[in-house]
Amino acid sequence: MQEANELFPAYEFVEIIPTKYGIIDTTYIVKSSACEYILKRYERATEKEIETNNALLALLFASNLNTPKLLDKNKEWYLYTKLKGEIPKNIELMHIKKVANFMAEFHNISKNFKVAAPFISKHKINTLLATLKKSHYFYYKKLSCLHTLVQKEDGFIHGDLFRDNTLFAGGKIAVFDFIDGGLGAFSFDIAVALLSFNPKNRALYHTIFLQTYNQKAKKKITKKTLQQQLHAASKFYALLRIVHDKKTERAKELANFW
Repeated sequence: MQEANELFPAYEFVEIIPTKYGIIDTTYIVKSSACEYILKRYERATEKEIETNNALLALLFASNLNTPKLLDKNKEWYLYTKLKGEIPKNIELMHIKKVANFMAEFHNISKNFKVAAPFISKHKINTLLATLKKSHYFYYKKLSCLHTLVQKEDGFIHGDLFRDNTLFAGGKIAVFDFIDGGLGAFSFDIAVALLSFNPKNRALYHTIFLQTYNQKAKKKITKKTLQQQLHAASKFYALLRIVHDKKTERAKELANFW
């Protein structure tokens, strides 16, 4: 608490709470007598990546998307607005439509934001596959097709829009944690979101998502393209989960899409 107030004395914080969102980055909810904020220190992002992230957030906030706004910075600490809402537990069609609407509006803006690195290349797939080959050869055989994964660069993609990076309140969606995004295919981006928002791979949810998305998106996405990207995205995240978690349980959750 004392350190937070020394960093940002103008806000007069009265409470600081560690959050579960700080698995990789150190993240706190800090409260003043009137407001709540997010206090964050990035543990592995480069200075360039942080600058890109904050420039993107400024653009999205100025475009009236419900995303965090950078308020202040001191040393390696960043103070953001705290978004309102709860992470959804039970997914309904309302959630599918809200995510689709958000992503269409986001992509319409991010198609012109191309100062970031390519999303796929940031993850060094060939290195991850080499690790997987040594530790889980069975899964390596299933995922080795990722050696040839290439994505168009339609613009900036979130790349990690799972449920725990969204909040819902009063029928509105808020989205955060763009730090790991990069240039990529918009169809891949929505496929990643559907891994989390449609884990049972229901055809109806895919249809509703595409209909809603294509009503607003300037770049339309076909059902065939989405199906192809669901295969790619599910295998991509299965690879990340196995290598990073050292376990296969969370990768098996994505088997519905293989």
